[in-house]
Amino acid sequence: MEIHVYDTYVKAKDGHIMHFDVFTSVKDEKKAIEYAKEWLASIGEGDAVVTSRECRFCHSQGAPEEVIETINKDGYFIYKMEGCN
Repeated sequence: MEIHVYDTYVKAKDGHIMHFDVFTSVKDEKKAIEYAKEWLASIGEGDAVVTSRECRFCHSQGAPEEVIETINKDGYFIYKMEGCN
């Protein structure tokens, strides 16, 4: 499966920057933003601003099986990088 990677930077409630990628199976910026907001709400950061400015398409690539399984189940996978606990 080819996945699409959306590079995302948002400001958390305490002011630090959270950097993560949204992986999806469809190349759709609006869905990627929706998935980012859903995940942020699930970790208590539902008020974080996420627009096309904060969440941008980066590239497409293959994915490991566990990522594909999560995308098939949830529609997306969050790859946490900086400032994400």
